[in-house]
Amino acid sequence: MRSYALLLAEDEESFRELLKRRLSRKGYLVTAVASGTEALDALAEEEFDAAIFDMKMPGLDGIATLKRAREIQPGLPVLILTGHGSIETAVEAIRAGAYDYLTKPCNLAELEVILERALERRALEVENRGLREALRRLGDGLEIVGRSEPLRRLLELTERVAQGAMPVLIEGESGTGKELIARAVHQWSPRAAGPFIPVNAGALPAQLLESELFGHARGAFTGAVAAKPGLVELAGGGTLFLDEIGEMPLEVQAKLLRFLETHEVRRVGETRIRRVDVRIVAATNRRLADEVRAGRFREDLYYRLNVVALHVPPLRERREDIPLLVEHFLARLGSAKEMTPEALEALMRQEFRGNVRELYNLVQRGVILSPDRFIAPEDLGLTVPPARQGAPTRRGAGPSAEASPGDGGDAGEEFASLEQVERAHIARALERTGWNRAQAAQLLGVSVRTLYRKIEGYGLRPGQ
Repeated sequence: MRSYALLLAEDEESFRELLKRRLSRKGYLVTAVASGTEALDALAEEEFDAAIFDMKMPGLDGIATLKRAREIQPGLPVLILTGHGSIETAVEAIRAGAYDYLTKPCNLAELEVILERALERRALEVENRGLREALRRLGDGLEIVGRSEPLRRLLELTERVAQGAMPVLIEGESGTGKELIARAVHQWSPRAAGPFIPVNAGALPAQLLESELFGHARGAFTGAVAAKPGLVELAGGGTLFLDEIGEMPLEVQAKLLRFLETHEVRRVGETRIRRVDVRIVAATNRRLADEVRAGRFREDLYYRLNVVALHVPPLRERREDIPLLVEHFLARLGSAKEMTPEALEALMRQEFRGNVRELYNLVQRGVILSPDRFIAPEDLGLTVPPARQGAPTRRGAGPSAEASPGDGGDAGEEFASLEQVERAHIARALERTGWNRAQAAQLLGVSVRTLYRKIEGYGLRPGQ
C-alpha cells in the first residue's frame, strides 16, 4: 500500500503533535510545521499528496497559506481546520480552493475519512489521465486505441446501450478503463449535455456515503454546518457513475434500490421528497452474482442494475492492441523514444494483471529510465525473452552503444554490478523528476519509504 506524504501546519504544539502521531500510525509520512511560512518552505522543497492547514496561525493564516500553496502545487488537496467556525469562513475556504473544512475540536476519525476521500479523488484524477491515454479520440473527448475484435464489440454495444435510459452495469478487472466506458455511455447518450458525476461507492462508511449521495440538512449530524445537496441531485439530467458498486454498504444499497424504483430522494435529516431524473451507471471488478450468494450484495438491487451489462476485456485478451497503445502512449508523453523489438516482445509476453494502467506505467518508466532514445527491456524492469537472449537490446545501437547484460561478461560480473545498475536507475529517476521523491518512487515501482532508504543507503544527493 502506498504511503502518502502529508503536510500539517498547526501552531498549537500539543494538537500538532497529536495529529502527527495519529496520522503517522495510519501510515502517512507527516511533515509537521508551526506556521504558514514554514508550510510554504516545505512545499517548495517537496511534493505532498495532501495538506492540513489551521485557519489561525502567526503570520500567514490558513486561507493565505492555501492560496500560496496552490500556486506552488496546483493540484494539492487542502483541508482547513479552525476553532472559529462559521458558514462565511467555510465559504471563503472552499472558494479559495480548500477540499473541505472542519471545525475544532474536530473528530479525528471524521478527519481521516475526509483526508482519505481527498487522496482518493486526487489519485482518481491522476489515474484517469493515464486511462484516458489508453483510448484513441472518438468524438466528444473520448479516446479509443485498438482494433481488436473484443474492443470493437464492446464499443458497438456501448453505443447502442447509450441511447436508452435504463441502468447499466460495467464489469471488468481493475485498470481496464471502466470509467471511460461509463463516460462513453454518457457522452453518446441524449444526456450528454448534462453532468457526469463519478463516485467511489465503497470508499466511505455507510452514513457518510448516504450523505454524499443523497445530501443532508443543516445540523443533520456533527459537522453539517450547512444544507448540502447529494451527488444524485447534482447529477440531475445527466449520469451518476457508481464505481466499485460491489463494495457499497448494504444499508446504502437499500436506499439506492428505493431511488431506482421511485426516482425520489430525501436528504438526511429532512422530510421533503425530491424527484430527480438521473441515469445510474455502475461498475465493479467483482462478480456480483458471487457477492449476492455470499450475502454481501442485495439480489433485488443486482437485478435492477444488471438490465444491461458491458464487459470490458482485460488487456491480455486483446494483445494485438499493445503495439498501438505503446505508440500512442509515447506520442502522448511527448517522447521521441521508441521501443526496441526485444522490449515490445517482452511487453507482449506480460500477463498485465494491472491491464492498460500497468502498460501505461511501464511505458512511462521506460521513457524516463532509458539512457538513449531506444527503450530496452531492462528500462521497463522486464527480462529479455529467452528466445532473444544474446541479441542486441537497443535497436540501432552501434559499437559504442550500451551493451545488454547478455552481451558479454559472466554471471558473477553481472551480479557484482547489480547494485551499481540499481543506483544509476534510482539516480536517473530522481534527476528526471527533479528529485520529486513521490513521482520517482511511482516510476520505480517502490514505496516512498523504500526510496528514502535507497537514497540514504547509496548516499545519493541532488546535483551529484
